Amino acid sequence: MHTPIISVEGLSKRYLLRQQQAARYTALRDVIAENVRGLFRTAPPRMRTSEFMALNEVSFQVNAGERVGIIGRNGAGKSTLLKILSRITEPSKGRVVLEGRVASLLEVGTGFHQELTGRENIYLNGAILGMSRAEISRKFDEIVAFAEVERFLDTPVKRYSSGMYVRLAFAVAAHLEPEILIVDEVLAVGDAAFQRKCLGKMQEISAGAGRTILFVSHNMGAIRTFCERCILLDGGQVRADGPTDRVLPLYFGGGHRGGKDGVEVSARPLDPSGEWHAGTTMAIEVRWPPGRYAPGWQADIACYTLDGHKLFALQSHTMRNFDTPLQNSTGVRFDVVNPGLVDQEVRVDVGIKPSAYVAYDVLIEQALTFTPGNKGIEENRLGDVLLVPHASCTALY
Repeated sequence: MHTPIISVEGLSKRYLLRQQQAARYTALRDVIAENVRGLFRTAPPRMRTSEFMALNEVSFQVNAGERVGIIGRNGAGKSTLLKILSRITEPSKGRVVLEGRVASLLEVGTGFHQELTGRENIYLNGAILGMSRAEISRKFDEIVAFAEVERFLDTPVKRYSSGMYVRLAFAVAAHLEPEILIVDEVLAVGDAAFQRKCLGKMQEISAGAGRTILFVSHNMGAIRTFCERCILLDGGQVRADGPTDRVLPLYFGGGHRGGKDGVEVSARPLDPSGEWHAGTTMAIEVRWPPGRYAPGWQADIACYTLDGHKLFALQSHTMRNFDTPLQNSTGVRFDVVNPGLVDQEVRVDVGIKPSAYVAYDVLIEQALTFTPGNKGIEENRLGDVLLVPHASCTALY
């Protein structure tokens, strides 16, 4: 039986938000009079407080050597969770047990002293992790070689670019042998080659040395490649915890139906097989209440792989023989022929505008997810070319 190296039990974090109460509508003379009275009043303006639960009863365990992805949309509680695990902030409720040294890479600048040189910061970080000077010296050359900052080693880090900063910070965190390595989205600052290098190093220390890694990223390609397990946070709670391939579809909308702000999105394969394989059509419908949009509205859809590669985009106002001349439209339907999407899931984003010249009134990211079939095509992988599928568009009434 495995002994957990990380145990999180009933973890909650509560913040109090303070807001100044909005004043009622007043005329100009009232504003001037109030400001004059304010010169003689020492009491601060009335404040309203509200409670925000960044984390709410979060519980999970991680075993030694696991590579776990922490995913969720912005505001889901990922950064708060990592700050608590890194002992940067305290929980409002709950318990965290960590067995071993923890190294964290949460944002550019974490753990470095701006006035010290790169060399001095390496020794400083090692000391913070509880390592002796001899241990740090033994790893020193590997750290510098990995970070590729030899020329600037004796330069204060305040003069480093963000990319140099992250290279050195990751090299220190990965090479000074922590039992637990926590990495946030900060790696996105580096270039593509360095990101691949970091993922390779994390795989090496996890598989070879048995280190435990918690990895937060919005790059689902990196999550899919690197993490064997994912924890999905939503609204400060654990929505799913399991194998990566099972959790990722939940992050991207989880199926053939979604919605937001009164708009409903659905998809239906028209082939009798029930699959959307090459050459067959998928009917994607976007519906809204009658009368919500006047003639001239525009609806757009865009299709992506789960790691963010754009496959195609369709705009209703550019479709042949399409316009919106009638009142009381209730939606739009796109009939899209599969141009040869195989081997991995894809997602669809939906946007609606009252007209072509304004911002989206409704934008639903990850509204739908599909798994295209491979019938009728032998070898046509998803590449770097933007596809142009055969498609038509019809207004619904």
